[in-house]
Parts: sequence; structure tokens; C-alpha cells
Amino acid sequence: MKSAAQILTELTPIFRDALDDKQLVLSPDMSARSIEGWDSFTHTQLILAIEEHYRIHFRLKEVMNFKNVGDMCSAILRLAP
Repeated sequence: MKSAAQILTELTPIFRDALDDKQLVLSPDMSARSIEGWDSFTHTQLILAIEEHYRIHFRLKEVMNFKNVGDMCSAILRLAP
């Protein structure tokens, strides 16, 4: 079973690609408010890329309740095989 830290490491290249920021260093408390360029379109791209990477599907209610990267990590830990 993976840890939240491992998930965060795996998410980093996905976020870097979606946000076109090769220097981005993710932390669990980061959110759209704290990351420049993370808008609703980018959020959709991130969700789709994460779902594809982990072969999971988030429910709309889950996505709506994500407040930060840590929430995404927790959901991935629950859903990923």
C-alpha cells in the first residue's frame, strides 16, 4: 500500500505538466488559491490525468469537496488498487 508521501511524489509530474511549471513542488496544503494558473480548466485536466494515471474514477461529490492537494491524495489512497 502506498503512502500519502508516495502519492504526492507521483502527482508532482502530473501537476507540473498541467500547470506548465517544471519547478513546482507540491505540498498537501496547496490549493488552486496558492498555485498560479490552477483554474477551473486546469482543475478538470488534473482530475482527468489523475484518474487516468491511477485508473480510478472520482465521483463528482468527491471532486467538489477537494480543498487542497492533500484531499486529492487521501481520495487516491482510498480508491487506487
